[in-house]
Amino acid sequence: MLIGIHPLLSPDLLHALAAMGHGDEIAIVDANFPGTTCARRLIRMEGVSATAALEAVLTLLPLDSYVPHPANVMQVVGDAEAVPPAVADFTRIIGTRGKVGSVERFAFYERAKACFAIVQTGEGRLYGNVILTKGVIPA
Repeated sequence: MLIGIHPLLSPDLLHALAAMGHGDEIAIVDANFPGTTCARRLIRMEGVSATAALEAVLTLLPLDSYVPHPANVMQVVGDAEAVPPAVADFTRIIGTRGKVGSVERFAFYERAKACFAIVQTGEGRLYGNVILTKGVIPA
C-alpha cells in the first residue's frame, strides 16, 4: 500500500501508467473483450467493474488535451448513436476532463491492439470498453 494511491491500482497497472508517454493509449475493457488476443500487455482486474477501474486510473492519468477525443468507447453494433449504461457511466466519470468519442466495433479492436496496455476488468455490462489517450502534466 502507498499513501495517496487508489487501492485498485496494482503494481503492474502503476508501472504501465508511469511508463506510458504522451499520446500513448490504454484500454479499459469488459469481461467479454478478447483481451488476451488483442493485448501487447494485459493487466487483469477480475472482480472490478470497468467504471471502478476508470475512476482509479483517472486519479493518476492526465487525458490528452491536444486531441479532439481523449477517450473513445465502442459503438453499439447496428446503432452507432445508442448509449449503453456503461458508456453513460464512462461519460459521467470523465466529465470535464475531455470529450468522449466513439469507434466502430472492429476499428475499436484494431485500436486496442495498438494500445500500450489493455486492462481487462470483470465488467459484465455490454460495451463496457473505453480507450484513454495519455496527456501531459504541465510544469
